[in-house]
Amino acid sequence: MTTVTIIQPTISEEQNHKLRCAAYCRVSSNSEDQLNSFMAQTRYYEKAFEKSDREQLVDIYADEGITGTREDKRDEFQRMISDCRKGKIDRIYTKSISRFARNTKDCLKNIRELKSLGITVFFEKENIDTAKLTDEMMITIMGGLAQEESVSISKNLKWSYQKRFEKGIVNVFSAPFGFKLNNGALIIDKIQAQIVEEIFDMFLNGIGYQRISEICQSKYKVYKDKFSYYGIRYILSNEKYIGDSVYQKTFTTNNLPYRKIQNNGQLNKYCIQNTHEAIISIEIFEKAQKLIESRKHKNIVSESPFRGKLICANCGTKYKRKDSRNKIYWVCRKHDNLAELCMNKRVEEKFIKQSFIRLHNKLWHDYKQILVPLQTALQDLKFRKFSGKTQVMDISKEIAKLREQTHVLARLKTKGFLDEAKYIEQTTELTAKINKLQAELKKFTRSDDEDETLDQIEMLIDFFERRDKPITEFEELAFESIVEKIIVINQHELEFHLIGGLKFKEKI
Repeated sequence: MTTVTIIQPTISEEQNHKLRCAAYCRVSSNSEDQLNSFMAQTRYYEKAFEKSDREQLVDIYADEGITGTREDKRDEFQRMISDCRKGKIDRIYTKSISRFARNTKDCLKNIRELKSLGITVFFEKENIDTAKLTDEMMITIMGGLAQEESVSISKNLKWSYQKRFEKGIVNVFSAPFGFKLNNGALIIDKIQAQIVEEIFDMFLNGIGYQRISEICQSKYKVYKDKFSYYGIRYILSNEKYIGDSVYQKTFTTNNLPYRKIQNNGQLNKYCIQNTHEAIISIEIFEKAQKLIESRKHKNIVSESPFRGKLICANCGTKYKRKDSRNKIYWVCRKHDNLAELCMNKRVEEKFIKQSFIRLHNKLWHDYKQILVPLQTALQDLKFRKFSGKTQVMDISKEIAKLREQTHVLARLKTKGFLDEAKYIEQTTELTAKINKLQAELKKFTRSDDEDETLDQIEMLIDFFERRDKPITEFEELAFESIVEKIIVINQHELEFHLIGGLKFKEKI
């Protein structure tokens, strides 16, 4: 007779099947009411799983003050999706579809991916569980409603902004170079203001954008990032320096995902005079604007878009412009001084322009296949790099607790149980702790270089989305918007270095 030995289980069936659950919370503004909602959601999920025999809470992912219409803007949401891909989560709980996403396309995309990973999502408000196969149609309907809600909110906000602009009531959230913010007002920064005056003076004395950029970056290293070619152009055309403010220079699209684009006459602009103290006189500013306009229509050698951007691959020297027999050439400075010092020969300017036109049109045609996947990959890489760290959740919880304490103090003060002096003392202490924790959190969740690259990739995508057709002639503005430099490999091939670190070779 066969002998059977029974090996007793070391893990109970109940433990073995305990679902690893995550909770996702989000509020869409930083107002006090919304913060209360944010903390209430967090506390709710912490308590909900305390006594559960079937489920265990592995993490709470909470985005605070971030829009739901663009999932790439929600760091915690991306961290949750990343953890799902790593097999850390079996089920997700969220308050409602509008908390999860206000973009139907993104909502369904994520639900389908999670289902393929064996992960279910439960939407409490709508009582929808993706474990039931019949719910996808319901998700489509509810996702559509959430999207309509977002569009409606967006329209209401735009309407309120329009009314404020018309009445001259605006909130200032950032200060251009030369100013600093003081209780929402622009105040002149005397040191920076002197540099602004110097920039206008150099420009009116015939020095071009690129040369001003080089001078300022060399002379004022502490502000180097403010003095790019585009930074100088922005300073010279910004009406803030004469004490005026123009609003709605950009606007947000009506379609999801929302994107901010330049207002080139599609909507009204609002000019409010004397909103703050001026740095530059109106006479000087108007002279600068006339000079800027005149240079758009003149072939000024010093203002060539290629100046300072063409670099020899052989010796690393910048190219200079030369005229010969009614043709414009660009030549390596070393080669021009002595041919034996560098073998790279000159390149005719028209061929450089033709190469850019071809590159532009290729990217315009294929940017959705090249740039959008790259943007997604960089975002995933960033979140994979910083996700899975227990410190992130611990710090986030501590910040939430401290914020809750500040709101408790506010309620006590409102009801008369706490005097003004004590309230200020305690809230100041709590704010200092929160700021310290937030700075610590940024070390785990941010990378300035990666953020800058992502921003530039998004700028490229925005640039090509605004183009409705390929170009047939060289466009200086288009070139300056996306090209950082050109490496001249030889007289037959160029390597274009675009913003965002992208490199493309193009034959001459």
